[in-house]
Amino acid sequence: MVSRELAEKILSIAEELGYRRNPLASGLRTRRSYTVGVLIPDLTNPVFPPIVRGVERTLAAQGFTAVLADSAHDEENALAILENMSSRHVDGVILATAHRKDKLVEQCVQQGLPLVLVNRTVDDHNISAVINDDERGIRLAMRHLTSLGHRHIGHIGGPQTTSTGYTRYRAFLKTAREMGLKVERELIVNAKEYTEAAGQNALLQIIDSGKPFTAVIAANDMLALGCYDALAERGMRCPDDVSITGFNDMPFVDRFHPPLTTVHIPHHELGVQAALMLLERIRDPQAPAKLLRLEPRLIVRGSTRALS
Repeated sequence: MVSRELAEKILSIAEELGYRRNPLASGLRTRRSYTVGVLIPDLTNPVFPPIVRGVERTLAAQGFTAVLADSAHDEENALAILENMSSRHVDGVILATAHRKDKLVEQCVQQGLPLVLVNRTVDDHNISAVINDDERGIRLAMRHLTSLGHRHIGHIGGPQTTSTGYTRYRAFLKTAREMGLKVERELIVNAKEYTEAAGQNALLQIIDSGKPFTAVIAANDMLALGCYDALAERGMRCPDDVSITGFNDMPFVDRFHPPLTTVHIPHHELGVQAALMLLERIRDPQAPAKLLRLEPRLIVRGSTRALS
């Protein structure tokens, strides 16, 4: 709307005077706060910081600021956080907390608040999300274990109220049947939480069933860490007695003893793509929902071994 010479002169004077853009004042004109709410279920879980970093850096490059909150796996707490974010007029929300049926998601839709899910999704496929190909990840772990000679494989599943827990559990059953493995129900326990304690209790339940097994696929790395605890409690060793695989490849699992064989997900890229997708929805809230699945890969370490 002005000449290039005039624009350069204005920018030069602004720099001399130390002018800084006031986002609140700009927001009155643009009706934007240039802030985005980011809600995660557990800040102590090492899988989430790399995702959040990807979100923050991508948003910052476009002049947006991320406001981070931890729901502590509490739905009522999450709803209160969303209300607080809405009162501060965030331009959109990225949720890593979603359950398959989720009041928080419904609230965002009702408010017309631009929304993108990351790492998890909901049963309603009309919500934009960036997730992992969970089925492929489980298949990679199963192929690895069967290539080592394992035929009696247990599964520590995640909460079935989450898409990750449900999809990985269903993928385990499907892949086992495709590979001609007998599905032994005593060797399958779905944990109520993605925690170390839940993984420990689940594997103890499998051990105490008396059903023989030589390997376990855990639905995430925290559950796999709990499996280590259960083996130690029963005087067993990994991988000498039981091979264990995880899912997520969260930071520091290569420092476990033994280092954990796990399915690597692109943490940073999940955050980047979720932020880009949300920026698109902020620009065009009526755009059709998108679902992006990122490819996992298997990282083989010391927690799995071939049967002798």
